[in-house]
Amino acid sequence: MNIHSLWLYPIKSLPGMAVESFELDKFGPAQDRRWMVVSADGRFVTQRKVPALALVIPRIEAQVLRIAVPGEGDHAVEPGPRWRTVSVWQDQAEALVAQPGPAEALSRFLGMPVELVYMPDAAFRHARAPGLTSLHPVSFADGFPFLVTTTASLNDLNLRLARAVEMRRFRPNIVIEGAEPWAEDGWQQLAIGEARVNLVTPCSRCVMITVDPDTAVRAEDGEPLKTLASFRRTADGVMFGVNAVHQGAGLLRIGDTVRVIHSKEMF
Repeated sequence: MNIHSLWLYPIKSLPGMAVESFELDKFGPAQDRRWMVVSADGRFVTQRKVPALALVIPRIEAQVLRIAVPGEGDHAVEPGPRWRTVSVWQDQAEALVAQPGPAEALSRFLGMPVELVYMPDAAFRHARAPGLTSLHPVSFADGFPFLVTTTASLNDLNLRLARAVEMRRFRPNIVIEGAEPWAEDGWQQLAIGEARVNLVTPCSRCVMITVDPDTAVRAEDGEPLKTLASFRRTADGVMFGVNAVHQGAGLLRIGDTVRVIHSKEMF
């Protein structure tokens, strides 16, 4: 098996960036979801309720994060001096508010007041799951530093759909090829280069995967969530991909060999 593709999400719930490689830091993939859109009360804003975020395109240019906001131009996104308390699910964190400009443009595009906030290196939020025996820092991601998926599982899903979907609907960080469909259910630990990736819990999917990433339109027929639910539903939700944490640092590259170190019983 090897790495098929790698993805970074500089701003939570905005489109991802396909990259050739990424460094690992204490939060997971470096620069992944260190930024977040929040409402006036500091609560995280995502495509679950605001699908139009799919149309705001991030990129990193000369080490500077920029966003292209439809009808509002291109803006550099940089931390300012002001702090505020923000929340992601049940967690609260102290974050730096972005310099003026991009959030105002984003607010006009979305038709609601929002701010962009940054999680600095000193911040600490940790992954939560039964069985985790140590604290693993996590950025503004929903709950874990990584999401691991496989091309084989997506292919199996697409065979059941009237209209095939792309992997970017599922917002993975690491996409692996060369596995059997749904083999990731049984993986416990992977060796990828110098890093070890521990697969903690299957990822429960929500209405967000019904949003077309090109148009920001939510599918009226509920696909692909409806079909996925027909054969991937568990007591904990409708599953696609596996949430993961990591040990060690290093650089992950497309093409890197992936080895299964430990396996577990299928859920």
